[in-house]
Amino acid sequence: MTVPTLMQNHQRKTYVTQLHKVYNEMQQALLQYQTDKNAVNLKEAGLTSSEALENFIRSYFKVVKECDTLEGCFADEYKRLNGESGNFGQNKAFVLANGASIRTTFTEGANNGDLNVYFAIDVNGLKGPNILGRDCFFVFVYNNGIIDDQGTSAPLSTEERETRFEEDCFGNGTAGCFGKILNDNWEMTY
Repeated sequence: MTVPTLMQNHQRKTYVTQLHKVYNEMQQALLQYQTDKNAVNLKEAGLTSSEALENFIRSYFKVVKECDTLEGCFADEYKRLNGESGNFGQNKAFVLANGASIRTTFTEGANNGDLNVYFAIDVNGLKGPNILGRDCFFVFVYNNGIIDDQGTSAPLSTEERETRFEEDCFGNGTAGCFGKILNDNWEMTY
């Protein structure tokens, strides 16, 4: 292997390690939220609006910065894996003590009665490379507390994740990449 290849492999492992850390923190926070509310699912616990989602972040994460839009919490510009511009919506965003940036999204009218909550997570905040699918990922939270890729209910099957990866990861970049990492046992193989 050449030095650039070794560096690239190391960087990918670093991104995945950071993503896994945020994923674990989020999974624990969601479980604690349900437990604190003595609820069987996230809707029953009260995660039913953008305001509730933002309060969840403030209460269950160490937030060091809060932004009304992405400005100051996320980089000004993102690219997709295919090189195209990959900028995304201007929702409320937070910087966590671990250096990750999280943008919250709650949309009304959930799929099959499930939650429509998802997060854009930039594992290293404002630092580069600011590429969707490399250091920035979209993860979706379901009513049962499972964090997965975009789908109608969780957990998604291996096939559903692979399909989402093939259709979206290199295209729009907002879905598919995270599921591929889950399928490949927390490795970035693309």
